[in-house]
Amino acid sequence: MQYEPIKRSLSRFFSGPPYLRKGLYFLLDLLLLRAWHVKKALRKLWYELPDVASILDAGSGLGQYSWRMAKMNKKWKITGVDIDKVQTEDCSRFFSRSGMSERVSFRVEDLTTFREPGSYNLILSVDVMEHIREDETVFRNLNDSLKDGGILLISTPSDQGGSDVHENENESFIAEHVRNGYSITEITEKLNRAGFNKVEALYTYGVPGNISWRLTMKYPVKLLNVSYLFFILLPFYYLVFFPVSLVLNFFDLILKHTKGTGLLVTARK
Repeated sequence: MQYEPIKRSLSRFFSGPPYLRKGLYFLLDLLLLRAWHVKKALRKLWYELPDVASILDAGSGLGQYSWRMAKMNKKWKITGVDIDKVQTEDCSRFFSRSGMSERVSFRVEDLTTFREPGSYNLILSVDVMEHIREDETVFRNLNDSLKDGGILLISTPSDQGGSDVHENENESFIAEHVRNGYSITEITEKLNRAGFNKVEALYTYGVPGNISWRLTMKYPVKLLNVSYLFFILLPFYYLVFFPVSLVLNFFDLILKHTKGTGLLVTARK
């Protein structure tokens, strides 16, 4: 299934008045389980960051995590980078209209070549690494771009059913993925080779999260890949399944998972 065209359609639809974009971010925060886990991790890291922190949103996409971090601390300076020019321009317009352009900026960058030595206290990368083959190159670049003691926070699919792959011969549910997911051992070893000396990885999307993902992401995306006319039906679909997904997301957030289709990784320089 193609996910990027749907993201671009959402970006265009919500690119008008700022309240539309804010509404999109609010809905994504509620709907996407990975946003729940990332927000929880960011709240824990908040106490470790300096009051005037420099943060990189590596693969900023629609900009929802840059928005979240900008709201957490008005003194943080956030830079969002993404390979998609349309997305970065759209984010720049929204944050400018929202009066945040002095502390939140966006630009086009390729993470395989991006490198700004000793510039950031925190780097956030959400659902990015599964799109990049040269992952170890990116990990080295991100390590170089962190200040001493800096932190890298990654959300990515695991090899235990991430990208909806359950057998070796299965293909990823998302066509843009170049890998189906990481094992904890694999991503830890790669981050260690890149220079990170303390890596902690936790499973996300356990049983409740996996059910929630199917109800709120997999099935709607499959319908939209058949025809965008299903956008008309989505409000009615989510009216039924959205309350169910909220309950499932809550339990996925508070439970500890011995396995799961997602990984939340914290690495320190």
